[in-house]
Amino acid sequence: MNRRTFLLASVAMTALASSVRAQSMTAEEAGEIAHEAYIYTFPMVENYLSIHQYALDPAGSQYKAPINAIGNVDRVFTPEDTGVVTPNSDTPYSFLIMDLRAEPMVVTLPPIEDGRYYSLHLVDLYSHNVDFLGTRKDGNDGGDFLIAGPDWEGEAPEGIRRVVRIPTRIMYSMFRTQLFNPADIERVRAIQAGYAVRPLSEYAGTEAPAPAPSVDWPPINRETAQTEFWSFANFLLQFAPPLEWEKEMQARFAQVGVAPAATWPAAPLAPEIEAAVIEAGDAAFAELNEELLSITSSKGLFGTPEEMRGNYVGRALGALGGLYGLSPEEALYFSFLVDGEGQRLDTGRNNYALRFGPGGLPPVGAFWSVTMYDGNRFLVDNALDRYLINSPMLPNLQANDTGEIVIYLQHESPGPDLESNWLPAPDGPMAAVMRLYLPKPEALDGSWQPPAIETMEKPR
Repeated sequence: MNRRTFLLASVAMTALASSVRAQSMTAEEAGEIAHEAYIYTFPMVENYLSIHQYALDPAGSQYKAPINAIGNVDRVFTPEDTGVVTPNSDTPYSFLIMDLRAEPMVVTLPPIEDGRYYSLHLVDLYSHNVDFLGTRKDGNDGGDFLIAGPDWEGEAPEGIRRVVRIPTRIMYSMFRTQLFNPADIERVRAIQAGYAVRPLSEYAGTEAPAPAPSVDWPPINRETAQTEFWSFANFLLQFAPPLEWEKEMQARFAQVGVAPAATWPAAPLAPEIEAAVIEAGDAAFAELNEELLSITSSKGLFGTPEEMRGNYVGRALGALGGLYGLSPEEALYFSFLVDGEGQRLDTGRNNYALRFGPGGLPPVGAFWSVTMYDGNRFLVDNALDRYLINSPMLPNLQANDTGEIVIYLQHESPGPDLESNWLPAPDGPMAAVMRLYLPKPEALDGSWQPPAIETMEKPR
């Protein structure tokens, strides 16, 4: 019996024992466990929603490339890109969904010039930021990197610069390549052409292992991600062995029918227990949406499995508000969702502004940006095709008489003289995100704080 078969058998035995416990469980107890299970598995379902669109639905509008292949997008994102919430529009993306069940994959980054940021963001199925390749950790010299799943026990061959172990068998990753200005796109395309991926056996010139069993990937969309949530959670858990400190937790979830590859609704569950599980999930989702309004910084929302240990609410809030957000050392995010009185931002009713005093611009080692989103956290269509204002645009921004740079967040133009500083907003609920790539220590330790959002009277 191999390691994976043994683990699956152990999970099955645990689930069987848990089903016996479920016979005496009250609806209140089931609801408490289900609430915890929903928070725990919510990022996984959100992750799969993007994975399915990008790699498993060739007929879909968001499809990029099949599993274990790179899909380059040689442009910044626009409102047509809805495969993930709060995408950036600074760095053209390249997508790579990896299936690590049969063998590891070797990813190649090309060497690039100093002064340009690039990275490969490695995300496990739980949505942890397991690691990063590229500028911050490896410099811009490129190289070959081995990405291995939890079942691999081999040795890295000569030529591998670094090995990254991923806790789950299916994973999401994406390259970010800095674009300086529209004329720079050809250089970005050349860099993207240098990104490569291949199985370890191909890289090492050895015999390929037997392929992993085929998977019947269930279709998913934004609606079914909620209405069929528990079915998706159970499906995904089979690809995500519990972390060492989460084994007892996953065993407890099995008491309410939440277990790897288990059918939902689970046959042993009484109707009142099943109803309690569904109700607890709906309540947890509503609570996450309410709590998201109070989040102003990405600190505590994204990190490695060890950094996020026990912080399941933070991880779920990160997935809800900005799935695939970078860890703070890579990029720091500040969200603007409510005004100074706690009211939801709405550019159908008000105009807003961000005011940077002299010397008060975001402190970064790479670049910063402020991006506009609608109430659903997607980019906003507008006549200027402008979705953000960022540091490369500074030479074109107007400072006022006191040296302040004011960014106007509003639906209508502030007028020809100020249009360079205008970040077009929807005619309704809005959100904005400030990103600091490679933030300096004063941003990470809180010495520097972003300006508060100002509410400005809207002309009637």
